[in-house]
Amino acid sequence: MTTAPARAPELRDFYENPDVPVASGAPRSIRQARMLAKALRGGERPQTVLDIGCGDGTAAATAAPCLRGHRIVGVDWSQDALRRARTRLPYAVRGELTGGGLPFGTGTADAVLFSEVVEHLVDPDAALDEIRRVLRPGGHLMLSTPNLAAWYNRALLLAGVQPVFSEVSLRAVHGRPGSEVVGHLRLYTARALREFVTAAGFDVVRLAGAPFHGVPRPLRPLDRLACARPPLASILLLHARRT
Repeated sequence: MTTAPARAPELRDFYENPDVPVASGAPRSIRQARMLAKALRGGERPQTVLDIGCGDGTAAATAAPCLRGHRIVGVDWSQDALRRARTRLPYAVRGELTGGGLPFGTGTADAVLFSEVVEHLVDPDAALDEIRRVLRPGGHLMLSTPNLAAWYNRALLLAGVQPVFSEVSLRAVHGRPGSEVVGHLRLYTARALREFVTAAGFDVVRLAGAPFHGVPRPLRPLDRLACARPPLASILLLHARRT
C-alpha cells in the first residue's frame, strides 16, 4: 500500500494492520501495465521496473504478463505486506520514500509504478524527489490515484455528502459512502495532479482514467464511460517521464 506513509507511530501501526486493504482493483492495474508496456516497447535490454508501495504484490503480479522480459521489483515499507508480496513476486524489498530513502542507486531504475500510494503520504513532495532520484533521465513514472473530482463525487458534494475516497478519521468512516478505512491523507483532481508532477521535475506524457472496483454494480457502466474523460474518471492514471 505505502512506503513509510508518515512518521507518526499511530499511522505506522495503522498500515501494519493486516486488516487494512493493500490491493486495488485489477482493471486499474491492467490499464496501467498496458500503458507502461507501450512506453517500454522497443528497448534494447530488459528494463528494471520498481513497484513502489507494492502492498501484497497483487498489482505487480497482475501487471507482470504485460511486462514479460522486464524485471519487476516490489518495494514496500510494511513488513506484513512484503511477506505477502514475496509469495507473488520474485523480488520484494523493504524501502522508504522518506528517512534513509530507497535502497537503490541514483538513476538505476527505468520505470516506477506508483499505484494508489501518493494519497497516503504526509510528504508527497519528498516522495517524488526520491522517485526522480532513482529514475534514469527519461525514465517512466506510472502513477495512479483516486480522483477527488470523480463524476459521483461532484454530485455528492452538491448534496453536502463527503466525497468517496476522502477520510476524516483513521478509526471509522464518517459522512461518506463506503465502509473501509484505508488511510487517505491527500486527494487530487486531474489538473492538480498534472501540476504537482510537473513541478517535481517530470514531463506529463498522458493522463487516462480507470474505473473503481468499489462502485455499486448498477453504476459500473457509467463509471466505465467516465474513463473516456479523465477529469471525471474514478481513478487517474498518469504517465510522466523524468526530465
